[in-house]
Amino acid sequence: MTKEEACASRFDAMLAERGVTRRRFLEFCGAIAVTLGLSEALAPSIHQAIAQTVIGKAEGALTPVVWLELASCTGCTESFAQVDTPDIATVVLELISLTYSETLSAGAGFSLEEAKEQTIQNGGYIAVIEGALMEGWDGNALRIANEKGTEIVAHTCSNALAVVCLGSCAVDGGWQAAVPNPGGAIGIEPFLRKALAAGEFSYVGGEGDLPPIINIPTCPANPEHLVAILVDVLLLGRLPDLNEYHMPSLIFGEYIHDNCPRRGHFENGEFVYQFGSEEEKKGYCLYAMGCKGPQTKTNCPVVRWNRRVSWCVESGAPCVGCAQANPNKEGFNWVDLNSPFLNRFKNLRVGDIIVQPAALAATVGAVVVVALVVHGFGMKATGRTKGGADFELERAWDQKHPDQAIGAAAAAAQAAKVQGVENAAGAEPDADATAPTDAAATTDATAPTTDATAPTESTPTDTNSTEDSPTEGGEE
Repeated sequence: MTKEEACASRFDAMLAERGVTRRRFLEFCGAIAVTLGLSEALAPSIHQAIAQTVIGKAEGALTPVVWLELASCTGCTESFAQVDTPDIATVVLELISLTYSETLSAGAGFSLEEAKEQTIQNGGYIAVIEGALMEGWDGNALRIANEKGTEIVAHTCSNALAVVCLGSCAVDGGWQAAVPNPGGAIGIEPFLRKALAAGEFSYVGGEGDLPPIINIPTCPANPEHLVAILVDVLLLGRLPDLNEYHMPSLIFGEYIHDNCPRRGHFENGEFVYQFGSEEEKKGYCLYAMGCKGPQTKTNCPVVRWNRRVSWCVESGAPCVGCAQANPNKEGFNWVDLNSPFLNRFKNLRVGDIIVQPAALAATVGAVVVVALVVHGFGMKATGRTKGGADFELERAWDQKHPDQAIGAAAAAAQAAKVQGVENAAGAEPDADATAPTDAAATTDATAPTTDATAPTESTPTDTNSTEDSPTEGGEE
């Protein structure tokens, strides 16, 4: 038996002691592969990597983790703690030493805070931060163990191998940072950047000015996303490929709309416009109901939730875009960006004022209508509507400068033409005046040169020519 086979055998025995079969764990490894954007065929490779790591750390050299719980609803912890039964994720978590967690730790009080401080001093740990940081009232909006939350975060991140911001609240402030945000909620990464620029943060746990930051949004965070990152960092010994928001590219690289099972209805123009309608019963697209799937990047349709049972859109609710958390835009988080959730139009933000485009358009339209009504009453009151406004027959400048008037010649010609038409309409016809008297003059005036159209003195008109001419079919 090779060394790899021996490790795998010992690891399978450890799984069996915890009520997990080898087949079931391979299925779990396949899920991890899909979450990482890999093929499920790599499940045995992930199984081998985990087995070697577990056996290699059987002596207790586990990676410590400090899990901070800031301003949040504890939803991310609840989501992760209830992955499965028996909890396969717990098997993976046995690769780490969760030395500090306000929610999950059995200890409390001074001993727990002391364990956290010892872990930070020793270094080599991973910081998992859940919830938003509160900067309000000089950092006193959130205090833990009689310390400011701002100081706790800066101290915890100063010597960490990596910082995992778990959930959208930790990424961009989330619900706590929504307008009006009286507590000054902010995401972890933007806070660290501000503290670094102000000279209030110094990173000593590795190279660079900031520790490696991995943002895992959604509200709450999908537990399989965190497990996948732990496998990637702890077991495979590398950081995942991150996008410009420091989110794992393989998890947050495709739009929900691209993999949505209702996309066919979108392409056919089949939408739900009211909950409880026949269109909803037929599973039509929820875009008209405010679904943010076309603008949100995450693999929810692939990984799903609750052991891959379902996810938001498949359960009948439009996507609210909770994965759109952006740590690069302080004060503009996913809640403000996408609310109201059951509306196609987003809120417009002008300073601290938030309005709906439809409401803004209705207000502008009402103002225009009122202005037109007031203008009409004003015209009526001043008498400008009686007979219409005064009309200027000729510009005053043209009257003073007739020789330089624009279009004066054209106007004169038009006036002469009109005068000629009026004279012709009112005068009696005169045969002598209209009959041609000179053949040459007539020819020159009318321009025709053929004999058929220009009668002359040598060709007098015979009024009886019609009677003398032969009729059709007659004899000459």
